[in-house]
Amino acid sequence: MQIPVVEAIVLGVVQGITEFLPISSDGHLALVQLLFGGQADLATTVVLHAGTFAATLLVLRKRVVAAVHEGVRGLFRPSLMRETPGGRDAFVVILASVPTALVGLTLKKSVEEWSSSPIIVGACLLLSAVAVASTRWSPVGRELTPSTWGSVLVGLAQGSAVLPGLSRSAMTIASLLWLGVRADRAFELSFLMSLPAVFGAIVLEGRHGFGPQTGGAFPLLAGTVVAFGVGIVALLALRRVLVGGKLALFAAYLVPLAIATIAWGYARPSYTP
Repeated sequence: MQIPVVEAIVLGVVQGITEFLPISSDGHLALVQLLFGGQADLATTVVLHAGTFAATLLVLRKRVVAAVHEGVRGLFRPSLMRETPGGRDAFVVILASVPTALVGLTLKKSVEEWSSSPIIVGACLLLSAVAVASTRWSPVGRELTPSTWGSVLVGLAQGSAVLPGLSRSAMTIASLLWLGVRADRAFELSFLMSLPAVFGAIVLEGRHGFGPQTGGAFPLLAGTVVAFGVGIVALLALRRVLVGGKLALFAAYLVPLAIATIAWGYARPSYTP
């Protein structure tokens, strides 16, 4: 079924902003879809994520190229994973991706059901608020990368963000800051880590999202382009906020949103105690 162009653009704006800012893209998309009275089709979800995936590649292109280049070389010379900046980034991404995949695949079926519950979405938004607020007291970062076990821990944090309303960037950036990683590096590593997970989701869901039943291409293209453009702006804004030590300010938005979402869930006629 074809999604209306206006709805595709709205979803593109929401995806572009919330995929990167620590306020949960899945949580906001779930709320928008509930307000529209239904769920966006799989094809729309896939192309929106493709738009923000492309935005990440563009903004972090130098780091991505270095990580891929040194990571591939590191397969033949493992010492490069420790000796070069790109190799160290690749090593962290690889370590983090394993627990992320395990947690994500384990929770996948449950998440599809939980996304339709404003109460669960609101509770997870509240946890995102706790994560960003906690960075107000995180230590001054001096490290360029986390330790081996620290990378695994960040991967677990990233995997938990499959829950609707639990922000991936909030969980990973907060974890990295608490592990003593510099703010600018926490930004880079957080989104480098996201690339394998997002790419995997696009590939897995894309196999089932497109077919004869898929609607017109124009709404999908419009949503993708909007998500891409808005995503670039959001990424650059987040880097500035994070380096400036102001990440905790996002809690001021998340807390009232979480409370309102939970209250809405209890007030809905379909809610059953």
